[in-house]
Amino acid sequence: MAPYLLRFAQCHSEFRLPELNSVAKLYGFRITLPEPEEDRDPTRAFMIVDLDSEEHARLLARRCILIKTVSELWASATSYDELHACMKANPERWAAYNLTKHKYIVGATGHTMPDARILETIESFDYMDLKGEINLKKPDEVFVCMEEYAEKPPGVMLKAFDDENFIRVYFGRQLEHGTARSLIVEFDIKKRKYFGNTTMDAEISLLMANQALAEPGTFIYDPFAGTGSMLYTSAYFGAQVFGSDIDGRQLRGKDKVPGILRSAAQYGVMNRITDCIVFDVTCNPWRCGELFDAIITDPPYGVRAGAKRLGRKEGLPMREEAKMMEDGTPSHESPDYRPPKRPYELAELVLDLVIMSRYMLRPGGRLVFFLPTITDDYQEVDVPQIEGMEVIANSLQTFGHGVWGRRLITMEKTTSEKFPMPTFGRHVSDEPMPDGQHTPGHQGFREKYFAGFRRNGTPQE
Repeated sequence: MAPYLLRFAQCHSEFRLPELNSVAKLYGFRITLPEPEEDRDPTRAFMIVDLDSEEHARLLARRCILIKTVSELWASATSYDELHACMKANPERWAAYNLTKHKYIVGATGHTMPDARILETIESFDYMDLKGEINLKKPDEVFVCMEEYAEKPPGVMLKAFDDENFIRVYFGRQLEHGTARSLIVEFDIKKRKYFGNTTMDAEISLLMANQALAEPGTFIYDPFAGTGSMLYTSAYFGAQVFGSDIDGRQLRGKDKVPGILRSAAQYGVMNRITDCIVFDVTCNPWRCGELFDAIITDPPYGVRAGAKRLGRKEGLPMREEAKMMEDGTPSHESPDYRPPKRPYELAELVLDLVIMSRYMLRPGGRLVFFLPTITDDYQEVDVPQIEGMEVIANSLQTFGHGVWGRRLITMEKTTSEKFPMPTFGRHVSDEPMPDGQHTPGHQGFREKYFAGFRRNGTPQE
């Protein structure tokens, strides 16, 4: 295996390692992370990984949303003297590129290098003595030298932060830019023909598709499809997708052509939208399990849209006789009929989702979903512990100055045992759990959110 240098986009640091591992699994190659714990820190801008071939490095650049560039690493050090000594010890590295058109890129993360020092740094590599043409516009090879700086302390002015006070400096041959990042612009919600107030951010929906291992030949389901964000990105990567939602207005929109189909046509994936059907997941039409390779969804948790399921509020019984309209037609046969719904407690919904996924997924299939959490209340056991469903990734995205966030949970079905159709009974009540049973921190999340996450009348810090 050989070392390669990954440069990350400065966002979603907790999502980086899960995405790397997922893409490596998707394409079936090994990826070895650095052994020292400090070099495996996902918040740093660079990471050195070992791969079996250059093609594997290029695959990471073409599929990982959070990678900016991938380079073949030739040397890394804590000073330029050490870097140059390491380079001079292996002159065969650049011998093959002696006559190629090339250019140098010198830069830094978390810091702006003075122009004079950039030129000085380029000239310090004159011992490479490359004979090929220097071509800044269309080089055959790009050699990069990047300095990694620590995050500046709050309040420190740029000029007061010492130049050359870097953590490490890296040198290598750049292989590819992270071309997958351009998909963020392509799937930008502002350019989408159909979206709503709960539409998932383009970057996150692409990350979720990677976690679900979307590729040609896979069948992926979103049980809370809404306006279809996760369907488009999964379909873009080649999967056949299926969506459902309890509210048909979200799927259809107001135009004659359903909104999801208009956006799917915009992205050229209409032929991969198997169907979108209106039903309550707790009263679903499935008659057998193990249909899907992945279930990918963002369950409603009550901030912008409350979770609902069929039924009467406060336990009121359903009517035994149909309500008649003025023309004598039963109200439930009207095209505009909307059946009565009741709130769907988040903790109950999440548990039902995991149990349903165990039934609907093929062995080895993945469930990828967001779980809102309150920072001070969250515990690892808040993620449902269900036999046959294993958590393989848990990444936090924080909001509200760290008071709350949402966790991207990736679970894998690790059993081939057959399970019955879930009954979707009430697993979690509004009353406190009996002694010895865990109450999930996200229970009653909607009420806590709109109460400002107060404890004893005082907002949480």
